[in-house]
Amino acid sequence: MATKVLMVFDLPYAVPPDYDYATEFADPEGAYTENDVYNALLESGYEVKRLSLYDDARLLFDAVRDFKPDVIFNLCETFHNVTQWDKNIAALIELFDIPYTGASSTSLFLCNDKALCKKILRFHKVRVPRFHTYYRGHKVWLPKTLKLPCIVKPLTEEASRGISQASVVDDEKSLFARVQMIHERMNLDAIAEEYIEGRELYVSVIGDRALRVLPAREMTFGQQAEDEPRIATYKAKWDDAYRAKWGIANDFAQPLDAELEARIVEKCKHAYRALNIRSYARFDLRVTPAGQVYVIEPNVNPCIAKDDELAQSASKVGITYPALIRKLVNQALRRKR
Repeated sequence: MATKVLMVFDLPYAVPPDYDYATEFADPEGAYTENDVYNALLESGYEVKRLSLYDDARLLFDAVRDFKPDVIFNLCETFHNVTQWDKNIAALIELFDIPYTGASSTSLFLCNDKALCKKILRFHKVRVPRFHTYYRGHKVWLPKTLKLPCIVKPLTEEASRGISQASVVDDEKSLFARVQMIHERMNLDAIAEEYIEGRELYVSVIGDRALRVLPAREMTFGQQAEDEPRIATYKAKWDDAYRAKWGIANDFAQPLDAELEARIVEKCKHAYRALNIRSYARFDLRVTPAGQVYVIEPNVNPCIAKDDELAQSASKVGITYPALIRKLVNQALRRKR
């Protein structure tokens, strides 16, 4: 009998029961990750039921009761369009005591809060940028321990939302203005991190008991002016026209010095364990010209589309896309045993 997989994901709107998702899965700008995973699950011989959640968690209760899945493939990144509620879906799945892929609700909570995550990493002696947190309704000031320039970000957003070239500030006035914008226009708390000059690397890790660190990817900034900060803004990540205009590209990192590569592997494993991550994650790193490795932030449950960083890195070492998806399912099933 085939293993039954309930594939849970989010859409920005509600759909009726037994919806076929034909429109969303055919759209190259729509549910492309979900489509890739769905086809890989089918190719691997699983019996798959798709379930999208928008604002009604009762649908998950109904699907678990009626389909009786052996494992849940969790691709939920939002609930009711709120990014930080992804952890609530994971917590709900945990109540069913059904194995599921991806990060636990605890890891999602820790890694979604950029300040809390950095405190834990710093405690475990993983190098992170110095930072200061600015909560709404509190005084905004520049502590002596924080050196400019800084990059100002929303505290709990993902996918570089709220990050632009204006996020890098080099004076108090600009810092305060950027924090105010995040507080008032985005209605979010903010964090200011010291800007680290260096290479922007993305390193993926898969595993639970035994960890495998995959080949590093790198974002390069070909045509940007030398005096402009080279950061992964929202446009640099997601706007194809902007990326083409400025020669921004993501590819495998140029060969790294063996000693540096070993330190990167060790740092990523150390951070993965410190944050109690399981299944898979991607670390955003900065490597300075002097070879210092900074963990900027972890991305738990990162995009696993065929063409995204993690799957590309897995392919580089001979892990086909269907094999990657099977590996994540098997990891979840082992935890149940």
